Amino acid sequence: MGRPIYLDYAATTPVDPRVAEVMAGHLGPQGVFGNPSSRSHLYGRRAEAAVERARAQVAALLNCDAGEILWTSGATESNNLVIKGLARAGGRREGHLVTCATEHRAVLEPCRGLERQGYRVTYLAPASDGTVSARQLEQALTSDTFLVSIAQVNSETGVTQDLDALGAVARAHGVPLHSDAAQGVGKLPLDLSRVPVDLVSISAHKVYGPKGAGALYLRSASGLSLEPLIHGGGQERGMRSGTVATHQVVGLGEALRLAGADLLAEAERVRDLRGRLWRGIAEVPGVWLNGDAALRAPGILNVSFEGIEAEALITAVPDLAVSSGSACSSGSGEASHVLRALGRSEALARAAIRYSLGRFTTAAEVDEAIRLTVENVARLRARAAGAPVRAAP
Repeated sequence: MGRPIYLDYAATTPVDPRVAEVMAGHLGPQGVFGNPSSRSHLYGRRAEAAVERARAQVAALLNCDAGEILWTSGATESNNLVIKGLARAGGRREGHLVTCATEHRAVLEPCRGLERQGYRVTYLAPASDGTVSARQLEQALTSDTFLVSIAQVNSETGVTQDLDALGAVARAHGVPLHSDAAQGVGKLPLDLSRVPVDLVSISAHKVYGPKGAGALYLRSASGLSLEPLIHGGGQERGMRSGTVATHQVVGLGEALRLAGADLLAEAERVRDLRGRLWRGIAEVPGVWLNGDAALRAPGILNVSFEGIEAEALITAVPDLAVSSGSACSSGSGEASHVLRALGRSEALARAAIRYSLGRFTTAAEVDEAIRLTVENVARLRARAAGAPVRAAP
């Protein structure tokens, strides 16, 4: 192939050259470099206009009002702002929230932090396909539930949740629904004029924008107020102080504009490539598909190869960039909490590989990834000389 194959788009995407070009125009003495909060001079007003155009671009993709978009450093900060900020809003010091056992650690860790402070958290157990049901959610809600947080797309398996159904239940009980949509926004439609979600977290680096930029959607009609994590000059409606990084948010806005212009066609192209990849490795004995086969984001494929550990396969194939879990936990040495929640054994959880395809993936790269995977799985099993593997049911 001539260069390493990158199939780790769920971890981070390269910045699209078109995005980089727009960002470059907001750096340097000839660019729009002013502080967007400094309205007393032309440089600041130009920067403010650029920031507001970007806000409108994000809102256009989500079909919401631009005033409902708040800038953050990424989905991790957005998740923390929602969970901690809502827990402490209005002086609240106790209460109940509901999430799922397969959430990203950027949701689970803030929840655990609140538990240590006396809040109660229900962690919904998903079905073996990775989904949670509206009935499960309804049964978990209590009179003092103040938040439900369920990701649109799971970061490891790519499994999607039915936000329409979950949101309807939450709304019927007067509880706001938050969704970490870092893996979904720009790749799957999310029409917030229709879907009953009140808060949505976004990261630019998942959609061909820059690292360190993100956004939080906060539905104005919800009447929600968040206690800020960062205090200072009162930017972003007082909920996220700090000078807005103009070039970063402009990059996020342009990235989502480009994604929206070709969303359905690109999703279909990537979905076809994922199907090609799965067909190529599905004949390997003892391969397990993790998560529902159909209810998943277009580019993510998570499989376990019985009898080997994921890290051994990753090490054996240095020319193929894949991961053994989400980027934030793949180096922890622990078996995936997501796959364990789906009922996978410790061994199969440690054997899981996440392939994630994206905008720049080609069919030739997929075919080479299949070849490298099949050959090295066989070689590692032969070296281990373990018990024969059985076909997955």
